[in-house]
Amino acid sequence: MGIIAVAGGTGGVGRALVEAIVARGKHDVKILSRNASHAAKHSRLLKANDAAAVEIGVPIVVVDYGSFESLTNVFEENNFDTVISALSTMPQEGTPPEVNMIRAAQASKSTRRFIPSNWALPIRGEIAKLLPSSGMKTQALEALEKTDLEWTVFYAGFFTDFYATPAIKTYLNPMTAVIDLEHNMAAIPGTGNTPVSFIHTFDLAKLVDRALDFEKWDPEYYVVGDSLTWNDFARTVEAVRGTKLTIVYDSVEDLKQGKATELPALTKALPFIPIPREAMLSFIATFGLLFDGGVMNFNHKDTLNKKFPDIKTLSVKEALEANV
Repeated sequence: MGIIAVAGGTGGVGRALVEAIVARGKHDVKILSRNASHAAKHSRLLKANDAAAVEIGVPIVVVDYGSFESLTNVFEENNFDTVISALSTMPQEGTPPEVNMIRAAQASKSTRRFIPSNWALPIRGEIAKLLPSSGMKTQALEALEKTDLEWTVFYAGFFTDFYATPAIKTYLNPMTAVIDLEHNMAAIPGTGNTPVSFIHTFDLAKLVDRALDFEKWDPEYYVVGDSLTWNDFARTVEAVRGTKLTIVYDSVEDLKQGKATELPALTKALPFIPIPREAMLSFIATFGLLFDGGVMNFNHKDTLNKKFPDIKTLSVKEALEANV
């Protein structure tokens, strides 16, 4: 049994990982946070907004992500065997926190394993040029390659959570992509006939928790909760909800020019999004290209799920039915 550190474990994917590790009870886990007051405040907000949230009682270790030396001391003092990062990988000034953690893990006498924050799709070649977060992720991978740490990356596709709330628990922030359930509308990228892999964060977390038991990791793991095309997704919505969707298709040509249909839910959310409208639509167009290009289609992969058939993953249909 190893002691696991989860960076960014107070919310999002990180919180799901922490709860999954605690639930099975095979490994001890602690949360890394920039400051204790933020973590405590976040925990109170979760309980206030979700009556079903569980108080997991995991120790929070305050860290300075900007200090390699401080991180090294924290890793050794807590005897961390494995560090899992669920930190944001959006661009920022200075050395990325994850790179500092990797260097600290390498220097720590107790730490031997590391999982970087990806949780989506392989960042390679042309894909790396499209995504704003790719620079941080690439730097982390390059840093890992220079160490003798054992490390692996989990590719999860797109999160079912965005279509499962509020009935099904999640710690992700709300986001509308392709299907606008609130306004019965879909803006489908390309032809809509390319399969996309989906998974709920808690199913991802259960699979990651099981992989912590492996004596040796593979270089990468693909996890799939469900797989269907956006056309099939739209038809499933109509069947489950008994409502026809207004469907528009964004051509690949438009997507390449950064043009994407603005769904009504996005129009409502724009005043609260800290980036300009055109930048947001360009970001949506980029993901449209990734969906249409099959970057999140893991059907041809040897998925981690096959090793654990006892873990039943949430399907898109089940997520939609929970909210009818």
